[in-house]
Amino acid sequence: MTEKKEVKSAPKAVKKAPAKKAPAKKAVVAINAENVGFKAGDVYNALAAEAKALTVAEIAKAAKISSEEVYLGIGWLFKEGKVKGENDKVTLA
Repeated sequence: MTEKKEVKSAPKAVKKAPAKKAPAKKAVVAINAENVGFKAGDVYNALAAEAKALTVAEIAKAAKISSEEVYLGIGWLFKEGKVKGENDKVTLA
């Protein structure tokens, strides 16, 4: 009787599914007087450091805060008369 030899085949290439990106987490912004006041300070300091008009994105990057937080801070500073709008940019008044 002849023995059957086991033939091992080469492993099949496994296609990997493309990596799915996790949805971006939205920043949770606590809206209270203390937090908004701190964000206003961050915005003011970023504008003072640059000494020129900046866009919201530029302020967010310079202050290391989200654009939502920048808008909160700008609102506070507008109310106090500390900033003004200038060609889609914000500058110190």
